Amino acid sequence: MTAGDGTAGRGGPLRGRGPAARPGTPQETVEVSLTFDDNRLASLVFGQYDQNVAHIERRLDVTATALGNHLVVKGPPDAAEKARRVFEKLYARVRTGGSALTLGDVDGAIQEATVQGNLFPAAVIAAEPDRPHFEQIATRRRGAVRARNAAQDAYIKALRTNELVFAEGPAGTGKTWLAVGHAVSLLEQGHAERLILSRPAVEAGERLGFLPGDMREKVDPYLRPIYDALYDFMEARHVDRGLQTGIIEIAPLAFMRGRTLTNAVVLLDEAQNTTSMQMKMFLTRLGENSRMIVTGDPSQIDLPPGQKSGLVEAVGVLDGVEGIGRITFKDVDVVRHDLVRRIVTAYERAAHGESDADRNPNPRRRPLA
Repeated sequence: MTAGDGTAGRGGPLRGRGPAARPGTPQETVEVSLTFDDNRLASLVFGQYDQNVAHIERRLDVTATALGNHLVVKGPPDAAEKARRVFEKLYARVRTGGSALTLGDVDGAIQEATVQGNLFPAAVIAAEPDRPHFEQIATRRRGAVRARNAAQDAYIKALRTNELVFAEGPAGTGKTWLAVGHAVSLLEQGHAERLILSRPAVEAGERLGFLPGDMREKVDPYLRPIYDALYDFMEARHVDRGLQTGIIEIAPLAFMRGRTLTNAVVLLDEAQNTTSMQMKMFLTRLGENSRMIVTGDPSQIDLPPGQKSGLVEAVGVLDGVEGIGRITFKDVDVVRHDLVRRIVTAYERAAHGESDADRNPNPRRRPLA
């Protein structure tokens, strides 16, 4: 596809008509026309009842009309060009995977197109349409899972290049989910022999012995989000077999003292609820050929008043230490559901004593996603 004209080269997936300036309007408007070769894949790109098209319209402030395998996008030049890149990325994704897209996938393509446009000129984008692309994690069950925003992209890169990674941020940003996916991929590729999962059981303190059942049954309620991610990335029978053979180990934080963890990927979730002593103890368990991932949300600390969070202290003390990566997610990085992002943003504003009126005295009302 040549730069800026919306047309496809010989044998390409798309045929299109480039942006056409429309004089006589208050704001310059262009029109981009795309034609997809495969009607079935085009329908996956557009979504049920064209919901993906409507989502892109709202996010990029363009108008888009889909008919069969044909699409016309109208809007300001930059927005129309970005929309074209988004639809091309989505088409390439369904052509490779062949499955339906979620609104999260659409948001990821928008983020990716935004980064692409900011980093590279149009000529480079046209010559290399897949550059830059967000990093991805691949497992046998899930296949390739690509980052949905720049923060997740940086997170995956950090996981690949550092032995210890701290990930902080609000719920719904993919901290734990991507960490589990990365750990499973290392396990499947033979780069690690064990997957060790840990989480502080704040509600039960250190008195796990008073709870009924064996060790796994005692801590299961606290590790349910990690289990959910495991079953997302691995077949259920493989998860169950790994738990039985010790390849996947549930290790309550209170029982980690004195161990040296070698040839393993070790994940500590909800780390904001560790004490300073617990965090230091955990970090010093790292053995040869092992990786550690520490995730948490400093805004949801459940420790007793006056007690300092081990996560908050550790990221400050270890700042700049070689081999340690730190990724901080913001409310705009929430990918769970657009409403979750708006909820997190509202709480952030409330925490800083800021209202909607303070941020935007003349808001333009938009339909809910």
